[in-house]
Amino acid sequence: MTKIVLAMNVEGERGAIDLLSRVGSKVDVYKIGIDLFARTGPTLVREFVRREVDVFLDLKYSDIPSVVGKAVEAASELDVTMLTVHTMGGPKMLTAAAAAANKAKGKRPMILGVTVLTSLDQAALEAISGSKQAMADRVRSLAVLARESGCDGVVASPHEIGVVKEVCGRDLVVVTPGIRFGPGMGADDQARTLTPAEAARAGADYIVVGRPIYEAPDPNAVIAEIRAQLTHIVGG
Repeated sequence: MTKIVLAMNVEGERGAIDLLSRVGSKVDVYKIGIDLFARTGPTLVREFVRREVDVFLDLKYSDIPSVVGKAVEAASELDVTMLTVHTMGGPKMLTAAAAAANKAKGKRPMILGVTVLTSLDQAALEAISGSKQAMADRVRSLAVLARESGCDGVVASPHEIGVVKEVCGRDLVVVTPGIRFGPGMGADDQARTLTPAEAARAGADYIVVGRPIYEAPDPNAVIAEIRAQLTHIVGG
């Protein structure tokens, strides 16, 4: 069944620990991104791991291959479960990341290649790339690059899950941000969104949910609603 990742875009260590204490094992993975990591560094990661939860370290590494390889080695020493690298870093960088993960001294982290950010629409993609390549085609080519470079999976919007699974096979993990609950829930920074049920039906292995959970008066009620949607998909 599709797993739930809680994006911890909260203010500082205290807010993160409080949310972890409230939610506990009701989600499958906790995502620590660049905003929270910039405030807390590896200390918070170690605390989450100490509390025996899986951590997705979402720092989106993108640099020369040797530097990214060293960063992956350092992250593996924190015993994180998943981490991200930008596929636009190219095949040598992606290969270096995968090779570093395979030599991990701690738990081997799952290497996820970020394809096209869910905050980008077609116009933004064209402005960045200088071409009129369709969104689905760009994601498809980057997903293939990630797979051929040894990555375990990709991060892609829910709209491109089917494209990725079709070209890369069911074994390539797809982690999907851009999850919202329908017309009544604002998209915030996201440009390409689906509901949990729609993403699961499309084949998402993990869905990433942040604000709809941590800004809710009762985060656990929202998580229960998501679980119900996901269970309904499995049940038929």
